[in-house]
Amino acid sequence: MVHLQCLPPSVEPRVSDHMPHIIDMIKQIVDNGYAYRVEGDVFFSVENFPEYGQLSGRKLEDNRAGERVAVDSRKRNPADFALWKSAKEGEPFWESPWGPGRPGWHIECSAMSAAYLGYSFDIHGGGMDLVFPHHENEIAQSCAACKQSNVSYWIHNGFVTVDSEKMSKSLGNFFTIREVINLYHPLALRLFLMGTHYRSPINYSDVLLESASERIFYIYQTLHDCENVLSQHDKGLQESIPPETLNVINKFHNDFSTSMSDDLRTPVVLAALSDPLKTINDLLHTRKGKKQATRIESVAALEKIIRNVLSVLGLMPTSYS
Repeated sequence: MVHLQCLPPSVEPRVSDHMPHIIDMIKQIVDNGYAYRVEGDVFFSVENFPEYGQLSGRKLEDNRAGERVAVDSRKRNPADFALWKSAKEGEPFWESPWGPGRPGWHIECSAMSAAYLGYSFDIHGGGMDLVFPHHENEIAQSCAACKQSNVSYWIHNGFVTVDSEKMSKSLGNFFTIREVINLYHPLALRLFLMGTHYRSPINYSDVLLESASERIFYIYQTLHDCENVLSQHDKGLQESIPPETLNVINKFHNDFSTSMSDDLRTPVVLAALSDPLKTINDLLHTRKGKKQATRIESVAALEKIIRNVLSVLGLMPTSYS
């Protein structure tokens, strides 16, 4: 992740360190009338939460029980889900008001996000496969514990596919980031991933990685050439740049702002890089470009905005070499 220039998480909490938060939240949900106890288990009652299905758009009658786990006849509704499970032999357990047991699969996320971010926060992410039931259940639990609970934006990413099949351990058609960056520069992989909108599936292939690799080389070669030329003209640059260069810069800036503000449309931004890069190469390498009066000023201004955008996208290398 460091090689891919992903920022480290501020906290990486463990469920086992947050059992008091989890137990307190379950107590709150029970006290608010949204859950019931059956022997040593505690289930969330979806019928008591009318907004259930608001994220996925699914209706209660659409939920077919038993697709992932065996149907528990003790539930009031087949869609009810476990908040606390009584201890089974050989499994780890913790003491609770309902007896020894462990949390259900969903409650830990609600409890830990509330512990660090509060009940209302901006962004919640995850894969498309988590929309239902996991995130749907998270919303239900969090709102049942605290009415003011709210997430402003749900960010669900598409799957990586290989030959149009989902990459997964069970199919054996997966490879790790480590394997990929042994063959390609990590920022080529980052560029490849950003070349598809995050909500869409992305098809992994060597051909596409080769293409991303060539593209990132072209970007850094252009900026490297800029650096070499500008290092010889670091004194006495004029402020004014010609209107045609200004137009290229303004259009690129607008494309960047508009696309990133519209659900992070990174493919549009990467495509918009073409014009400023081509303009730089024309100014540096063509006979007509070399004759332009404020050529160095234009190159400096174009280089600056490209660097700024690449920095926002996490695509600026530590050095071009």
